[in-house]
Amino acid sequence: MSNTNRALNRILLALAGLALLAAGAAVAAAGLVPGVAAAWAETGNNLSGQFRNALAAAPLPGPARSWWAVAGVAGLLLAAGLCIAWIASQGGGRTPRLARESDGDQGATVVDAGLIGAAVSQALENNRLVLGSAVSAWESRRGTGLRLRLQARKGTSPRELADTAEELVRGIDALLGHPVPVLVRITGGAKSAVAEPSRAR
Repeated sequence: MSNTNRALNRILLALAGLALLAAGAAVAAAGLVPGVAAAWAETGNNLSGQFRNALAAAPLPGPARSWWAVAGVAGLLLAAGLCIAWIASQGGGRTPRLARESDGDQGATVVDAGLIGAAVSQALENNRLVLGSAVSAWESRRGTGLRLRLQARKGTSPRELADTAEELVRGIDALLGHPVPVLVRITGGAKSAVAEPSRAR
């Protein structure tokens, strides 16, 4: 429900992993196979010579000495700016406001996500199926939605817990006066493992 582009992130991570894997294999081959080490040394000398020739082909007065050096620094700065922009675009979308309704000249009514969280906690106060709950609101292209996380008690029936979640969603819709998109997530974890089961013994 956030603004993170998960598909693009996975592609970038896969490409980075493949590049690191190839670099590691090349370094290992250079250390284990003498012929590969000699080829790497020759390739490095050739690239170094081509780099010096390229710098000499575009001279520039001053400490930079070459237009290629200026272009290289500009390229690095551009790459750094793109990386910062990409990092800043990750996540996001979370909002403290779940709903807002304007009353014209009389003002506006704002429903905070914390109110819904408190209402859910109160509704589950004596529930034997749920150990804990968390509520958060997220903004998306389709509007504001709600994410409801329920932590199941050990031995809880998934069907009963799903019915409980459905009842909670109906209660949230009734509290707000209109339906909202709700993502329900049911989890377990260490707390569920050590908690007493909900079944009678």
